[in-house]
Amino acid sequence: MPNLRRRFAVIIFLAAFLLFLVEPIAAKQLLPVLGGSAAVWITCLVFFQTALLAGYLYAHWLTQRETWRMHLLLLSLATLAAILWAARPMASAGAAAYPVTAIFAALSISIGLPFVLLAATSPLLQVVWARLETGRVPYKLYALSNLASLLALALYPSIIEPHLTLRAQRITWCVGFAVFAALIADLLRRATSKTFTNVAATAERDEAAASAPLLQKILWVALPMAAAMQLSAITVHLTANIAAIPLLWILPLAVYLLTLILAFRFSWLLARGILARALALVLASIGYMLANADSSWPISMTIPFFLITLFVAGLFCHSHAYRLRPVRASETTRFYLLFAAGGALGSFLIAIASPLLFRFNYDLPLVFFVTALAALAATWQAHWTQRLLWFAASAAMLAVFFMVRIAYQHDTKVAVRNFYGSLRVTEDHYTLPGATVRTLLNGSIQHGTQIFGTDELRHTPTTYYAADSGIGLALRFCCAGHARNIGVVGLGAGTLAAYGQPGDHIRFYEINPADEPIARNLFTYIRESGAQVQVIPGDARISLSQEAPQRFDVLAIDAFSGDAIPLQLLTVEALALYRRHLLPGGILAFHISNQHVDLAPPIARLAQASGMQVRRVSSPPSEVRGEFGATWMLLSDDAAFFARPEFVQHAHAQPVDAHTPVWTDDYSALLPVLRW
Repeated sequence: MPNLRRRFAVIIFLAAFLLFLVEPIAAKQLLPVLGGSAAVWITCLVFFQTALLAGYLYAHWLTQRETWRMHLLLLSLATLAAILWAARPMASAGAAAYPVTAIFAALSISIGLPFVLLAATSPLLQVVWARLETGRVPYKLYALSNLASLLALALYPSIIEPHLTLRAQRITWCVGFAVFAALIADLLRRATSKTFTNVAATAERDEAAASAPLLQKILWVALPMAAAMQLSAITVHLTANIAAIPLLWILPLAVYLLTLILAFRFSWLLARGILARALALVLASIGYMLANADSSWPISMTIPFFLITLFVAGLFCHSHAYRLRPVRASETTRFYLLFAAGGALGSFLIAIASPLLFRFNYDLPLVFFVTALAALAATWQAHWTQRLLWFAASAAMLAVFFMVRIAYQHDTKVAVRNFYGSLRVTEDHYTLPGATVRTLLNGSIQHGTQIFGTDELRHTPTTYYAADSGIGLALRFCCAGHARNIGVVGLGAGTLAAYGQPGDHIRFYEINPADEPIARNLFTYIRESGAQVQVIPGDARISLSQEAPQRFDVLAIDAFSGDAIPLQLLTVEALALYRRHLLPGGILAFHISNQHVDLAPPIARLAQASGMQVRRVSSPPSEVRGEFGATWMLLSDDAAFFARPEFVQHAHAQPVDAHTPVWTDDYSALLPVLRW
């Protein structure tokens, strides 16, 4: 029997390890197809939570019927699906038009069945264990599975991603799944012959225990729902404002798993009073932060702050859910099923429902209001002081929600939200005396302004696109004596159209369908440009790959989602595609102004690997002209262009580290270039 117990532990550990290892691999593989949006991961998270729920539902159904042969057949089919996925990358047709549907379809076809069977393993084997032992359900095995998941998430950015390509990662994972399938098939063959003899004893024990009341079952859903909403909202905030990369997916998810481990394995260490005080402090802190939303925080403060917030809130919710666990072994799979339903519902509300219901991004204030309500429900039967505390906290977080709502609506002319982000146009009459200033924001990041005063001000490029910026210099010196053909990846407010002269052609590529109506109707750069302007909808890489060579004199890469850079636009494959559309001696301009990431080293390395010259151009801000400090990287095959006297004084050579790996679609690592 001890040997059999070890087999249970090993298989549960391996299943959980593989379950969470496949998540960043599959999601990262989808980024090039879906424009690198931060919403790609959060939608993947909804899929993973839903598939986890499906796995628990399957485990609950299987333990009622014990059709083990069908389970072995499904394991065989899942192994075949894993092999097919390892052999070829997943495709996602119609990704730009229906991104959520495309993500669910791609993941379901490729890893859906293996994921569901891995998810079912822990609750399934816990029930089998309980019947073998005719004792209590071993909830500590759930903590073991979460420990394995945490290990997988820790190893991915530190060991796996830096040393293995995506193809190698898929193959390695497939081998691991085949080993898992063989181990669990052998375990079930050994265990089920002994299990049936103990079913009667287990049933007798269940009859002596009380069934969980309805309110308790509701809390099995509500508490993990609040924790999953925390995970989703904080992940969205981090990835939208820094980068959609596995590192920033993994950190919140790892903290979330850590709260599960502590709640299910070390609950005796968690004093309710201390947890309640910590959560109250967290709610007060987040309220202060949301009230000062315009403040800018370095990521060395932002990331720890939100991770601590998630840790305290998640630990409070999960520890209370664990204390409400069922006594009956027969209710174990139902508990896990409702627990997973709460997680799936929480991630769905933030990732899918919230962008459909709200024009503004209210995720953070809404989530903390729900957390306060969950705390009120969980402690309702405690002392009246607890009820008073959480009633007051709920009221305070509701007040914060309305404060944020009022702040967002102030001076806002238009606000839209969809899969690709939250766009808002504000208008003020006080920044510049005698003029009206309109600003386009993606999340909290300004992506373009226009000054409506004199004709000269209205036609002057502002923000990151001033005349002395990298793109301004490239457009000024690129094409003496002939009309310009300009390509731009990323539309924003359409500011670069202000450079258009009669005879010029400017071709914008924009993935967010909500952006073009804003650029055309609330800003006049496109309408009043002297150039012929086109806006091509959809992902730029897909559009460029399907077009004949455009022969651009200048191609500007200016795509952002919030403050995050889509990394698939900065790879060897992307550069080869850009060069196919450039004239010989044409200029490739990368906009790399960013609060958190220094992209100059990887772009310089990319230029060196492709044999192109590279220069870095940094321009100073000018408040009077509405110009921001901006950094551009200019690449060209024409060394003479960078040698021009009028250009030399503005541009600087960028040191190149030959030991820095070149980014490809199969390999990239953002950790070394984060600005801590």
